[in-house]
Amino acid sequence: MNIYIYFSIELDAGPEATIKMVAVTVNSLKPLAWTPFLSSLNSFNWPWSFVSIPRKTSRLKPLSCQMAASEGDTQIMTKVIDSHLHVWASPQEAAERYPYFPGQEPSLPGHVDFLMECMEEAGVDGAFIVQPINHKFDHSYVTSALKKFPSKFVGCCLANPAKDGSGIKQLEDLVLKDGYRAVRFNPYLWPSGEKMTNEIGKTLFSKAGELGVPVGFMCMKGLLLHLQEIEKLCTEFPSTVVLLDHLAFCKPPKNDEERRGFSELLKLSRFPQIYVKFSALFRVSRNPYPYEDLSQVLAELVSSYGAHRVMWGSDFPFIVAECGYKESREAVSYLAKQGHLPSSAMEWIMGKTIMQLFDGKWSDIAN
Repeated sequence: MNIYIYFSIELDAGPEATIKMVAVTVNSLKPLAWTPFLSSLNSFNWPWSFVSIPRKTSRLKPLSCQMAASEGDTQIMTKVIDSHLHVWASPQEAAERYPYFPGQEPSLPGHVDFLMECMEEAGVDGAFIVQPINHKFDHSYVTSALKKFPSKFVGCCLANPAKDGSGIKQLEDLVLKDGYRAVRFNPYLWPSGEKMTNEIGKTLFSKAGELGVPVGFMCMKGLLLHLQEIEKLCTEFPSTVVLLDHLAFCKPPKNDEERRGFSELLKLSRFPQIYVKFSALFRVSRNPYPYEDLSQVLAELVSSYGAHRVMWGSDFPFIVAECGYKESREAVSYLAKQGHLPSSAMEWIMGKTIMQLFDGKWSDIAN
């Protein structure tokens, strides 16, 4: 039996002080020996596990002593939660009740029963459903899935940035009446020539903070195109939590522009309200499964943000045709090993981060 003992070490003084939680693995059958505190805090080869927690702004609860079972012992498993996927109606459901938005008919199956089958096979306990463009601002299908499987799913609605401001009331209704817990900003839905920092965008972003729901950004055309908007919104409204979908579409850098984009992604960690989804790996990797070029990317994300601000997402159902749903989960384990991340970091990435963000949602699901 191994025991993890957590020490709290303050690295900096002042209002921006950072606490490092150091986990030391101790064999319960041997005397506790002093392990020297090494100078580099970003090494992942130690038998230590680090979680950076900004003192005043962290949403995380204090860590406590934990028991980790060795081989052969009964093990308490951490929940596996998929932080990014979509569902949409089957053709029959669309014809009968949940029509697709014109021109957005899907080419892949993505109905909720198919998702449940994939999750069961992959050992995934719960998921965060993002409203798909296939139904645009009609949330009725996703709402039906949330009501059918309330213990399995959390919903993320799609922001409507219409000039008349009708999207603000729609956001309130989706959160307060239908139970959505987050909202997605798709900058390509803003009126032509408008930015997410226009009056409507600021109002929506501020309202999300008031409602206590995170805002997810989809930077499909690249982070650099939307960087100033994200920085401005985060600066003006620091209480609104932000999720960067799919690594903000930053690929492993190969040229100066890509290096700048990835560098800016890492520097956004200075905003304590920003979290990163390590999701849709096939969209950002240049390699086939298991997306080996992302191992260093993952290590650097954890080094900059801390594992407690990084979360895995599959991008179902698109991932099914790429490598398979179960394989998308397995790829992260492989990449974490390649990047020498400790198992404690993987627990955060694969479920603890998003569970903590949503106040323990999914914790009542039986293993």
